[in-house]
Amino acid sequence: MTLLGFVMLLCILGAQASMDLRNAAAMAAGLCNTKPTDVVFIIDSSRSVRPAEFEQVKVFLTKVIDGLNVGPDATRVGVVNYASRVKNEISLKSHKTKAALVKAVSKIEPLSTGTMTGLAIQFAMNVAFSEAEGARKSPDISKVAIIVTDGRPQDNIQNHAARAREAGIEIFATGVGRVDMTTLRQMASEPLEDHVDYVESYSLIEKLTKKFQEAFCACSNAAIDVVFLIDGSKSVRPENFELVKKWINMIIDKLDVSETNTHVGLVQYSSTVKQEFPLGRYNNKKALKEAVKKMDYMERGTMTGQAISFLVDNSFTPNQGARPGVAKVGIVFTDGRSQDYIGDAARKAKENGFKMYAVGVGNAVEDELKEIASEPVVDHYFYTADFKTMNQIAKKLQINVCQEEDPCECNSIVKFQKKVEEALQALTKKLEAVTKRITALENKIV
Repeated sequence: MTLLGFVMLLCILGAQASMDLRNAAAMAAGLCNTKPTDVVFIIDSSRSVRPAEFEQVKVFLTKVIDGLNVGPDATRVGVVNYASRVKNEISLKSHKTKAALVKAVSKIEPLSTGTMTGLAIQFAMNVAFSEAEGARKSPDISKVAIIVTDGRPQDNIQNHAARAREAGIEIFATGVGRVDMTTLRQMASEPLEDHVDYVESYSLIEKLTKKFQEAFCACSNAAIDVVFLIDGSKSVRPENFELVKKWINMIIDKLDVSETNTHVGLVQYSSTVKQEFPLGRYNNKKALKEAVKKMDYMERGTMTGQAISFLVDNSFTPNQGARPGVAKVGIVFTDGRSQDYIGDAARKAKENGFKMYAVGVGNAVEDELKEIASEPVVDHYFYTADFKTMNQIAKKLQINVCQEEDPCECNSIVKFQKKVEEALQALTKKLEAVTKRITALENKIV
């Protein structure tokens, strides 16, 4: 009888172990380590948005919030409600937990008047994203506005949106139903394909939830050193060199720049090589982008091989700011054939473990680009005939800092392992307690 009881106990514990492990997996699924961000939703509640549709907007907000790492030192969330007037429903400093945020969202009521989207953007920039309302001043804290609207604005939005973007606010524009698509594009940040969304009705808006959760997702070990190697030869021409600088800043916008994560360096080359700034000198996007804008055009030859050698021998060394054990990425830009041999330098860069991207414009030689690029070459070299279309390359170039993993899975795996360990420890304690009881019962029977 004791043996039967023990066998039954093992069965029960085995079933509970399976259930606990499944629960741990379920808890890990969807967990995402989000970057510290100040997020403000700007939601249209004009009279064209029916009450039932406004409820669907609130469900959408709730689901996006559910995927964020909400907290005073993590992600803060605010909500601006607008129609003909603007109402600050939830400030960034109001709620420190998801539960409190969700409850506050559920109480928001539609204003049911006109559609003053420009006024709402201006309010968000001047009030919702102010320090008085809980916005953080640190340049390492991203500022994101998510606009949801279903109509054509009754005021001018282009200037207000431009000023908000210049102030460092990343704008996502989400349109529903009869929305004016031109207006969405005027509001949104670049690249537009990542920042403009459209759904036919409010009943479909929930499908965008995953997109926004992924947009805020960050790998927990995303440290990376990136050096741009930029061709400043005379064939580029001054007006195109300005486009190149804008292109660099578009890529910087996509990086997680901070003291602990992504560091960026910049080297310009022509007949000689000039380090514009080393890795780690600027640890926020604003300072980095300003430094890029100040880069002067060299306007001479095209010694690409010499430039790549400089990258290998200098840019990625500890005395130039490179960090030991951190992934190294080189982005080489050129508009023509190199005047020196590139093969040895390109091979050495890749042998050293650097991930090399090659970007060519105009008269760039594709065979040279492929020789520079890391494997798989198709993912690491890009070419366009015109400087004016370089922004398309900026959209395609994805610097994968989480290697082959989904960036949202990095942290989840760690949390899953922790949950499994906790479950096993709890089961071990239960087994020890039950074993003691069985031993005590056996002693009584004897």
